[in-house]
Amino acid sequence: IYVEWQANQRERTKEWHAYRQKEEAEEEAKSSEYREIGMRMKAYPQEEVCKARVLVSSFIRAGEDVEKVIEKAAERGELTELVLMVIWNRLDVARRDDEKDAIRSLDLLYRRVETEILRSEATPAMRLLDELLNIHDGSDDDKWLKACRKHMIENFPREDPFTMVFPPGFDMEKHDGQIKLPPQDDDVLLRVDFVREVDELLKEVEAEQEKSKLHTGYDPESVATMLKQQEKLRTIRQVEALLELAATLKW
Repeated sequence: IYVEWQANQRERTKEWHAYRQKEEAEEEAKSSEYREIGMRMKAYPQEEVCKARVLVSSFIRAGEDVEKVIEKAAERGELTELVLMVIWNRLDVARRDDEKDAIRSLDLLYRRVETEILRSEATPAMRLLDELLNIHDGSDDDKWLKACRKHMIENFPREDPFTMVFPPGFDMEKHDGQIKLPPQDDDVLLRVDFVREVDELLKEVEAEQEKSKLHTGYDPESVATMLKQQEKLRTIRQVEALLELAATLKW
């Protein structure tokens, strides 16, 4: 009996050591992964890294006001690639720890900040297109197009030669002396430039759509892909409607 008990104890001890070795290997692998995540920002000055971390923490603490906080940070020019990297690192850690709520929140935060950075880097035409698409509330297309027409008229300068050169209210008959032209504004967006850029964008997107046409089945992944494609097509149809509206716009 004693010999049998010793054999069982040795077996249990062996299993325990194997279990501990496995746990230690997993802990070491996790520590190595965290070190790798931390090393990603070594190329940046420590002061900038600290500022980016403080900014990301302010987004997380903002709760329902996160949109306003992000927009103010964008106005101050604080949204950078480093800020995105800090969010990505937090997201990576959350994924490795399987923290589902944190993963969802950080993923949304990453997308929102990335969108704001892309928006700030976009041309005036693309920024206006984004504004027009965001006017749509998902219900009435006719009401949306009327609102877009009004927004376009407010943004595009009139295109007859006189009003393009002289300010509103200028009276040629009552004016005395030399006529000075108003200073050029680099941010002025002409309707023709908007039409050209949106038309080019549509051609690029439609070419990509042709390449990515897939025959989908009815499994969950295929259905999800199909729904994403349908959403893209809806947006393309909206952009086409905006292009038509801008091309035929009359004051």
